[in-house]
Amino acid sequence: MKANNKKIRVLLTKSQIDGHDRGVRYLARKLREAGMEVIFTRYRNPHEIVNSALQEDVDIIGISFSVGGHIVISAEVIKLLKEKGISNIPVIIGGIIPGDDMAELLEIGISRAFGPGSHASEIIEHIKTQ
Repeated sequence: MKANNKKIRVLLTKSQIDGHDRGVRYLARKLREAGMEVIFTRYRNPHEIVNSALQEDVDIIGISFSVGGHIVISAEVIKLLKEKGISNIPVIIGGIIPGDDMAELLEIGISRAFGPGSHASEIIEHIKTQ
């Protein structure tokens, strides 16, 4: 929890065209068990992610990718967050993220990318430090 005892609000999202949601649903359960409030959505475009983050007043955004597009979508989300004046909201991503893409994602502004086999405890600890 945050210093003021307010629950950490996490927006977890996944593309509507991506039906592989077992991992992100598992993570949502683990985050709730860790005392966080989780808002789970499906998006069609990066504007929906950023608008949901604004409407829900979240502390962090997590985007799950299983079918690609992670670099393009992540870059657009970061750009839109800056345009809306809320670039202080960290963005993490997870799913099928090739190791070769990690450096570029961090350069774009992603707080952290979690690939296959990442443990929920590792993600929880990262979120708590943001």
